[in-house]
Order: sequence, then structure tokens, then C-alpha cells
Amino acid sequence: MYAGIDLAADAKRTGLAMVSGEVSSVISVAQLGADDDAVVDAIAMANRAGIDVPLGWPDEFVRFIQAHASGDTERPERADTRWRRRLAIRVTDEDVYGRTGLTPLSVSTDRIAHPAMRWSSLEARLRDRGVDVARDGSGVVCEIYPAGALRCWSLPHRGYKGAKNIATRAELVAALSQRFTELDWNGYEDSCIADDNILDAVIAALMAREVAHGRAVPPPDDVQKTARREGWIWLPQKSA
Repeated sequence: MYAGIDLAADAKRTGLAMVSGEVSSVISVAQLGADDDAVVDAIAMANRAGIDVPLGWPDEFVRFIQAHASGDTERPERADTRWRRRLAIRVTDEDVYGRTGLTPLSVSTDRIAHPAMRWSSLEARLRDRGVDVARDGSGVVCEIYPAGALRCWSLPHRGYKGAKNIATRAELVAALSQRFTELDWNGYEDSCIADDNILDAVIAALMAREVAHGRAVPPPDDVQKTARREGWIWLPQKSA
């Protein structure tokens, strides 16, 4: 069983999907609206769970906030503007850009921080239930970036969000059906076409299965420790 969570700050906008099976798979759940209990339960019963949200913050940002709180912030060199980028971008974000040309939203500087804060509380609840929530993806959960996964699969990865882009989502669902011919949508195609949060949850579940089957890119050894703190976005092995 593979879970996919498109985590929003608001439970009403959180997408949840469950995919069952290995060689031949079926979508058993694809819904909009998942509170904390539903998310925790889905992840706890899954072999792998793909989470569409940053699982951690950049190390440099964490150190900066700690230094700022204690009044020990160092003054950067006047000509050096790179220090702000180091606060905003994680190691995995840089890796995604190198592989796909896409830049994930910054968990330090963008509104994606609100879902990430929600995840931090869910992570704690899952730990209490004995679930391995290692942020590098070595446990049950793995961080997913749907646009990056779609880009690596050579599928449409832009312009499918929002109510006005139903036609584009319909094309994307059709393309995913061709990419994953063994997948039984179980009648959930219309739900995915109607709402991009549900579609992203399905993509996250499919990527969780790819991770479990060794068809995704793990963190390199030299950033393993960093990934366990900051998180690691898992992309398909073969890029376009």
C-alpha cells in the first residue's frame, strides 16, 4: 500500500491518495480533505508514503534564526548577496534544479512554510506511533515534488493547477495512464481532473511506489547527513 499526501496548511485543501498493488496497481482512495488524523493513519498503514511538502528547513536558515534570536548574527560582506540564497535553498532544492531546471518553492521564504509547519507536528505524531519518518526518505516517508517527477517522466508539468486548467489536467491524466499502463484508476479520473490537489496526491503515491522499487534518486553519500535534517526530494531515475 502506497500513500500520497498533497499537504496544505488547511485540511480542507489537503489531497490524499492510496495506491494498492505492485505490478498491477489500483487507486483505492483519491480525495480532497484530510485532517491530521486521516493523514497520520494513511501514512502509518502504508509501506511507503510520498509527501508533497518540504520536510525540513535549510541548515543555514536554522543557524541564522538561532543566531538572530541570541543576537549573534554575523554581518555579511557588503558585496556578498549569496548568503540570502543559502538561507532560502536546501541542498535538495539545488539538486532538483540541476536535474530538471525547476526550483521548488523555498520553505524559508514562501508560503509553503505553513504546510511545512503542519508537517512538523504530523512528523512528531508519527514518531510517537513508531513510524520511521527519516527526512532523507530512508524510512516510510519520502518527500515528493510532483512537477519535478512529471518533468522527469517527460509529461506536462506546468499549467495544470487551478480551476481554469481542467482541460490540461484531463490531458495529464491521460498521459499518466499511458505512462503507467498497469494502473487502474478505479473511477477516480474525474476527481483528479476536477482538483489538482487530488491529482498531486496520486502522483505522490505513484512516486512513493517508485522509491520503494528503487526507481528514484537517493541522496548522495556526501549529503546524507544534511538530507536527514533538511529533507530530500525523490525524483525518478531517468530524467528527460
